[in-house]
Amino acid sequence: MADLLDEDEHLTVIGQAGSVSQALARIPALNPDVAVLDVRLPDGNGIELARELRSKLPELKCLMLTSYTDEQAMLDAVMAGASGFVIKDIKGMDLVSAVREVGAGKSLLDAHAAAALMAKLRDSQAKKGPLADLSDQEKKLLELIGEGLTNRQISERMFLAEKTVKNYVSRLLTKLGMERRTQAAVLATELRKENG
Repeated sequence: MADLLDEDEHLTVIGQAGSVSQALARIPALNPDVAVLDVRLPDGNGIELARELRSKLPELKCLMLTSYTDEQAMLDAVMAGASGFVIKDIKGMDLVSAVREVGAGKSLLDAHAAAALMAKLRDSQAKKGPLADLSDQEKKLLELIGEGLTNRQISERMFLAEKTVKNYVSRLLTKLGMERRTQAAVLATELRKENG
């Protein structure tokens, strides 16, 4: 896989690890843009690894690689902050594209995974809607995140400083019990669909 990724002129493989312990030692030291993580590793779980790495390196994008489609694993990966989830038998060029897309800040979640995430959010918020605790400004912010706007674009729309928007986004994610902007964008998109 490393050779395949390294062949692409836009990608450079800067390190490899065969276990959770190796990954925890190497990835923070190398500080890559994207980490391709296997869900099953000899000494642990790739999803927990993604969670731990993202807590140390919030800008790191994690692409989960698995040999099976498991709805719960997909959901756990998203909740751990993964940007995408692909099956190991993916074609070589599709894997290269997946790494590039995740590296560019896009989410690689199929509709099924997005629907499962929404179901879990609905279950966890069964008695109250996910937006019940949000101020009008936070609801507007969530809507703009759902439109795919950057912090700079949101700051222009809401007439706020970009740093203020960044702080508001962090607070919004905390309120929603999420770790990644992508999760909020999925929520906003699903809510928009539900409300017509």
